Amino acid sequence: MISFTPDELSVPKMHQYLLSSIGPRPIAFASTIDLEGRPNLAPFSFFNVFSANPPILIFSPARSGRANTTKDTYNNVKAHPEVVINVVNFDIVEQMSLASSPYPVGENEFIKSGLSPIPSDIVKPFRVKESPVQFECKVNQVIELGNEGGAGNLIICEVVKFHIHEHLLDENQLIDQQKIDLVARMGGNWYCRADNHSMFELTKPITSCGIGYDQLPIDIVNSELFSKNLLARLAGIEEIPDETEVNEYKLIELSDLFLSLDKQPKELELALHKRAKLLLEENKLKDAWLTLLSFNNG
Repeated sequence: MISFTPDELSVPKMHQYLLSSIGPRPIAFASTIDLEGRPNLAPFSFFNVFSANPPILIFSPARSGRANTTKDTYNNVKAHPEVVINVVNFDIVEQMSLASSPYPVGENEFIKSGLSPIPSDIVKPFRVKESPVQFECKVNQVIELGNEGGAGNLIICEVVKFHIHEHLLDENQLIDQQKIDLVARMGGNWYCRADNHSMFELTKPITSCGIGYDQLPIDIVNSELFSKNLLARLAGIEEIPDETEVNEYKLIELSDLFLSLDKQPKELELALHKRAKLLLEENKLKDAWLTLLSFNNG
């Protein structure tokens, strides 16, 4: 592993290391207006949500690392503290990229990118019609993080109105993650797409509490078959199955395996661990535990 302090790196290299390792990053497609009322549209991947009550989004149009100039978006929100943050999905990713071109001040990126401006209900900047979710925001605060090239400028925005395309909603009126088709920024020219090929579900321990890694049996921890990631999945169970459950599972699900390897304990243990690993990879946590515990049961 190589290590260094920030003052040992050039700004371009530090920028590359940061953006190539911290990702994927959501994209704020920010619509603003200048003092003359001219629209501006630009994407920023220094962006996220930081509060639900009040609803706060923060993005950062950083100073140019080459010329140490500020972005039009930064200048606009300083002059007129309102912004619409439009979410970027795969359908508009090319148009979003085109809008990021270094057009002259006052050039209309809506026209250049072929995107459709539509009036907002509360703020003056336009919304992007094609964006699946649009947030009308007032700018609460702008925090300048430095005066040198590459320094960020935090635009702290409070959402004053949400706009969500109806086709994204499920039966509970929540956004279906399979439908929104979000894209995110990686390093260099790379992006990623949040679709069925890249997304996976992982139940969050909001109200549940797993037994913890330290409570795993030592023979399982020492098994060469289980990565620490899979061991953590095992440790997420709230309660280890009892002996009765293990015996029932052993008789119903594992009897053939025990009969075939009755006189070969090492091979039997390995076969059970392999089976448990497959079950874990299928997210069948309890079945994996019942399989592992059956080896020393009965």
